[in-house]
Amino acid sequence: MLGLFLGDTDFPKRVLKTIKGNKAKYLIIDLSKNKVFNKEPNSQSFGIGQFGKIFKLLKEKKCNRVLFAGNIKKPNFSSLKLDFKGLYYFPKILRAAKLGDAAILKTIINIFLKEKIKVISSITYNPDLTLSKGLYTKIRPDQNDIQLIKKGIKSLGKLNSHDHVQGLVIKKNSIISKETSKGTKKMLQLIVKSKNSQGILIKYPKKKQDLRIDLPTIGFDTLKDCKKAKIKGIVLKSKQNIFMDKNKNITFANKNNIFILVKWKRYLF
Repeated sequence: MLGLFLGDTDFPKRVLKTIKGNKAKYLIIDLSKNKVFNKEPNSQSFGIGQFGKIFKLLKEKKCNRVLFAGNIKKPNFSSLKLDFKGLYYFPKILRAAKLGDAAILKTIINIFLKEKIKVISSITYNPDLTLSKGLYTKIRPDQNDIQLIKKGIKSLGKLNSHDHVQGLVIKKNSIISKETSKGTKKMLQLIVKSKNSQGILIKYPKKKQDLRIDLPTIGFDTLKDCKKAKIKGIVLKSKQNIFMDKNKNITFANKNNIFILVKWKRYLF
């Protein structure tokens, strides 16, 4: 049986739909904010600090593999309710939190491994939600754009390996905005307010990020936010982004003169 840790956004819903279509046996641990999966069969809800109850259930159901999908809100550590096993693992998570979100995820994966439970990639059942290298729009980047993209990718590569930054916008050889823990949407909204338009959005996984969890996601809302911010193009990394609503997004990008380019290396073209 497969354990599914499902959070918010449409991505976990797509994952669940595919798994149901494959008629695979599964157990849901609902970590969404509004418990949107609580009416699903085989669904349970726990606090993030209840490691003991979670691992006990997984082992009772013989779930030796788990998959994480969707946004999971980072808890307030000071008010986190912990069971006995949660108390045991909490110091490791707290130390990782000082390094950044990517470090927390790596620690969680290692905790599951210690409990003899394997964490598989969030796109194991949905490889169709990633893009291979190539240009996906009729709109093409020009030579100036290509030089800017190279510079932006190198800037991402120089960031702290555990940093939460998964995206930035570059324009005229300057990074005009970096993604914070508040996400891409907030970053693009700030660009709209500053009226600093015609930048290029580069959305890559965090440096040294474990690609089984928390891949950068582009959805239709992202494309609409890019239009508002007058983004000239979007650059992703081959098979390392979740790209929802592919046809809808590409049609919208073509209509609004936004190129979508997918590269296969962090630094090179």
